[in-house]
Amino acid sequence: MLSIGQRIAGELNAQEWQVKAAIDLLDGGSTVPFIARYRKEVTGTLDDTQLRTLEERLRYLRELEDRRKTVLDSIREQGKLSDELAAQINQADTKARLEDLYLPYKPKRRTKAQIAREAGLEPLADALLASPERDPKEQAAAFVNPDKDVATPEAALEGARSILVERFAENAELLGALRDSYWQRGRLTSKVRDGKKTDGAKFADYFDFAEPLPKLPSHRILALFRGEKEEILDLKMEEDKDSAEPGYISPYEGRIALAAGVTDKGRPGDRWLMDTVRWAWRTKLRFSTELDMKMKLWQLAEDEAVKVFAGNLRDLLLAAPAGTRATLGLDPGYRTGVKVAVVDSTGKVVATDTIYPHEPKRQWDDSLNALSRLCRVHKVELIAIGNGTASRETDKLAAELVEKNPDLKLTKVMVSEAGASVYSASAFASQELPGLDVSLRGAVSIARRLQDPLAELVKIDPKSIGVGQYQHDLAEHKLSRSLDAVVEDCVNAVGVDLNTASAPLLSRVSGLSDWVAQNIVSHRDSNGPFKTRKGLSAVTGLGPKTFEQAAGFLRIPNGDDPLDSSGVHPEAYPVVRRIIEATKSDIKVLIGNGSLIKPLRPEQFTDDKFGVPTVKDILSELEKPGRDPRPEFKTATFKDGVEKIDDLRAGMLLEGVVTNVAAFGAFVDVGVHQDGLVHISALSNTFVKDPRTVVKPGDIVKVKVLEVDKPRKRIALTMRLDDPTNRQAAMAAKDGRGTGKDLSRAAPKSAPAKGGASGGNAFADAFRKAGMDAGKKR
Repeated sequence: MLSIGQRIAGELNAQEWQVKAAIDLLDGGSTVPFIARYRKEVTGTLDDTQLRTLEERLRYLRELEDRRKTVLDSIREQGKLSDELAAQINQADTKARLEDLYLPYKPKRRTKAQIAREAGLEPLADALLASPERDPKEQAAAFVNPDKDVATPEAALEGARSILVERFAENAELLGALRDSYWQRGRLTSKVRDGKKTDGAKFADYFDFAEPLPKLPSHRILALFRGEKEEILDLKMEEDKDSAEPGYISPYEGRIALAAGVTDKGRPGDRWLMDTVRWAWRTKLRFSTELDMKMKLWQLAEDEAVKVFAGNLRDLLLAAPAGTRATLGLDPGYRTGVKVAVVDSTGKVVATDTIYPHEPKRQWDDSLNALSRLCRVHKVELIAIGNGTASRETDKLAAELVEKNPDLKLTKVMVSEAGASVYSASAFASQELPGLDVSLRGAVSIARRLQDPLAELVKIDPKSIGVGQYQHDLAEHKLSRSLDAVVEDCVNAVGVDLNTASAPLLSRVSGLSDWVAQNIVSHRDSNGPFKTRKGLSAVTGLGPKTFEQAAGFLRIPNGDDPLDSSGVHPEAYPVVRRIIEATKSDIKVLIGNGSLIKPLRPEQFTDDKFGVPTVKDILSELEKPGRDPRPEFKTATFKDGVEKIDDLRAGMLLEGVVTNVAAFGAFVDVGVHQDGLVHISALSNTFVKDPRTVVKPGDIVKVKVLEVDKPRKRIALTMRLDDPTNRQAAMAAKDGRGTGKDLSRAAPKSAPAKGGASGGNAFADAFRKAGMDAGKKR
């Protein structure tokens, strides 16, 4: 049996020593960001993606080992552990395989088969299986025993059948073969429940639906299960289209017969044995196999959904920061007014207000004057507008503010306000903004997330940011673990300013717990800014191990040591001193001096601890200290006069912001309060397998409106700007005339599902499959 390290090494296509080194570091308390960045020599340069996979597989395989030990101990205590069984259990490479092997020995309630064994009918079951040339009733007659409730030969045969059925159902090899076969041949079907068509309109594509199991994409699986959960759809596994025909032997029944050595040669016992095989499949094994198929579908869909959510969250956290500029935050509203907050270049709140430019009060001019005063007094450069209710009307107000104050050189930006209300009501917001009304905290968050999305969004539970599909259906622990890993990786990839970071941001730094992060903030408040990284040693709870894990990711701009503003770890400062000596310069001359650094060869400065990979990183840091990996800040411009869905027309060319990416395409905010969908088939002129290879949340894109479904608030978009609109394509097809373009690219039709309803427009199809929750404003 391969060791855990050997298995993971094979899966990662890495050397066993690399995996062992990484496991030792993880077990020693090191984090993935620390290992990936500062222990490259130890692991042979395993990157953070490989290390995250390693960490996840290590957890699974160790859980498997713990369960294996429990199973072996249980069977051993029963006195039933043979060498052969022990070998099979030790070789089981998945939890499912292990449970299949354990099934015959697993303590369970008293079954019909157990009762039959107690009545002495197991020898009859063995004889029937071994001697089909003999008549079953004649064999059963010898086992009639009224004292044991076996009054007739028929009763004896029924007991023998129960024993054989249980034996088939506990055959680990057979179970695995049935699952594999069903996965290749089976289909998932759905029907709408009586009287549910109107309530379940968003699931219309699944009212009469069937698709082979291996072809079901994750978002469709999630939509089907959501429809079942909401009692709109009835889901059913369909093993084979001919399975209902009389006398039909399914491939699955054939597999059971083969495993049991049953063949129909016309002998007296063959018919009884074949009936037993059918009975085993149709009353027991089919149900358990179909349940396993549903679990497998859910597992695959859940894993993909978590992956999509994690990828979108990563893109959002690493979105371009506007930087340290005074910002006006506007949280739009009608009746309750537009909440206003001004934050300075450090994110500190310097002014708040509430204005009423919209219905019902319509104090437009007063609102403009109030905003102008705030912008002038506080030297505002940016205006952040939340993208919820009344956002376009507020955007128009901001546009007039910019126009009437050209000397201020204001820039307005629409910002996602997803999760702002969660932050506003949080305990941290109360601690961070004491005395500030809850309604105004949202405006503060909107302003700050424009300045630095990462620093602000870490204050919110990742699940509340709203960039996933069917997130409320996913396993809480799996989703949270994945999202926490993403946040940790993003924070450490960017680095954190030790003297301005909030406690939630610091708590995401490698090695820092919530408690230590809060102690850092308290120490900073009491003693002033940190001058050097060494000053962290004075923080309660921050010992040598924590310092080792965290120090390289904490930055001190304008501190006593220029290296403290870089990603060079303090443990590697001696390497920098050797570089200074070799260049005959000092640190202030060396840092940021590309002409001095580029000619240097990393091999000159290696030693027993720091090899070429680390020295390369050090030289890169010295050349561009504290380099931010995030892209340059850009803004989208929404089209004037397009403020609501009624303003949209097929053929319009618009600029928008990608808000969410799912397996079937990307949702784009074009400024009408309802995101449009760019189907995966319309993202590019080339084939796209994964939408995230083309776009990510926060991207500014140019799109063309293909179709607008106003009653259902659905907007079909394309990023292939030469595509004809759906109407043009339909007219051309109807008239039998060409358009000079490849109409197959425009809003492609879904292929009719086998045994189900005909396919509809791919864009509307994707909206329904999304359960309508991925594209709505939150």
